[in-house]
Amino acid sequence: MDPNLVASVNEEIARKERLQQRHYVILQELQNMGKNLPGTFQQRVAIDMLSLLASSLLDGTVFDIVRNLEEIQQMTEKSLHEKRMKVLNAHKQARQEQSKKHKDALEACQTRPHHLPVVKTACEKEKLALEQRIDDETKRMNQKLILELDQRVSEQQVTLERAGVAGFYVTNNPQELQLQMLLLNMIVKLSKMELPPL
Repeated sequence: MDPNLVASVNEEIARKERLQQRHYVILQELQNMGKNLPGTFQQRVAIDMLSLLASSLLDGTVFDIVRNLEEIQQMTEKSLHEKRMKVLNAHKQARQEQSKKHKDALEACQTRPHHLPVVKTACEKEKLALEQRIDDETKRMNQKLILELDQRVSEQQVTLERAGVAGFYVTNNPQELQLQMLLLNMIVKLSKMELPPL
């Protein structure tokens, strides 16, 4: 027999054994983590799903994908937080400027007390109008931020589905999202464990 062929076959057998051992360890860890899931999700995360998930984690690519998605998520959240804080600070500044303007207008009435009721009414109307504008802007901003976060979640689901990760597909069903978050937590925990080499 050709010694190169024998070496090649032996290496392939050894590689398959390492993959099988790695799959077994990952599956065992996933099963252990699955036992700690809330009862409603334990039923949903059957051995078949865990075995498929373990298979998708074998070569470590999914760990890298999840790590990258996590970094993108953190950058997105930071950016959205900064945008939100900028708008909230602008609102705070508008309130302060209006308050100063109203205070100045009321102080100007010291010499003309008969103008005080008209100025107070005008100030109150301006204050209500500003608060209404701020409320409207805040609601629109929050809706926009939520839509952007939802878009990121969809993109992450598409990425993980295309990578062949069991349990991931595009959905906005709250229970399915919660299950996907639990699966992601399991993947992140596994990525930090010492696993058998390939």
